[in-house]
Amino acid sequence: MSARLGLEIASNSVASALAAQAGGADRIELFDNLAEGGTTPSFASIAIARERLQIPLFVLMRPRAGDFHYDALETELMLRDIAQCRALGCDGVVVGALDARGDIDLALCRELVQAAGPLQVTFHRAFDATRDLPAALEQVIGLGCQRVLTSGGQVSAEAGSNVLASLVAQAAGRISVMPGAGLGPSNIAGVARQTGCRELHASAKALRRSAMQFQNPVLCGLDPDWCQTSTATVAALRKALDADLLL
Repeated sequence: MSARLGLEIASNSVASALAAQAGGADRIELFDNLAEGGTTPSFASIAIARERLQIPLFVLMRPRAGDFHYDALETELMLRDIAQCRALGCDGVVVGALDARGDIDLALCRELVQAAGPLQVTFHRAFDATRDLPAALEQVIGLGCQRVLTSGGQVSAEAGSNVLASLVAQAAGRISVMPGAGLGPSNIAGVARQTGCRELHASAKALRRSAMQFQNPVLCGLDPDWCQTSTATVAALRKALDADLLL
């Protein structure tokens, strides 16, 4: 390897985004609701992140948890959120939508990409839920997306390394195939080597313990602890990638 590999950090809050920047991230994907796979963050979160970050900021467009088959109302939500991201000066958006058969919803995705205008576009892990990854990759390329976030359709990027390598070969430089899911300091460099990918995506999350002295133990769904990006873990990811570059 001869050039620095890009490290995108999935950040579930402004605090996480700032922690990721401090640890050496090259780009932020900002979202909410990490436990549900991510949803679109609030206007204030996007605005403050844009004000305080010095690295590129991409924002997830996902109006709810669950599948990636969206109706007209959900489409309107995504289009308005994209418009807000453009107005706030974000660098990119992260989109994806499928039809009921498990193929890329080309009509909707074209609408989302067109709405993004000059912003870069990443196609998110809806890609992994498609029934034919090579065919889906060609469609995502045709949409004009700059990158696709994927685990190769497997539970983790490490498990999907062989598929990812095949997708990188198929892409032939037309789009960046960016591995994500289950990447940490111990395996990120190996996945980079095995796949030939030039950008990688990780959450670097760590559990934050509540400082509350009183906690009601019977409350269901109101766990006082939460996950937040760890600056130390991001730094370890960066170190692992940079050390591998020297080999």
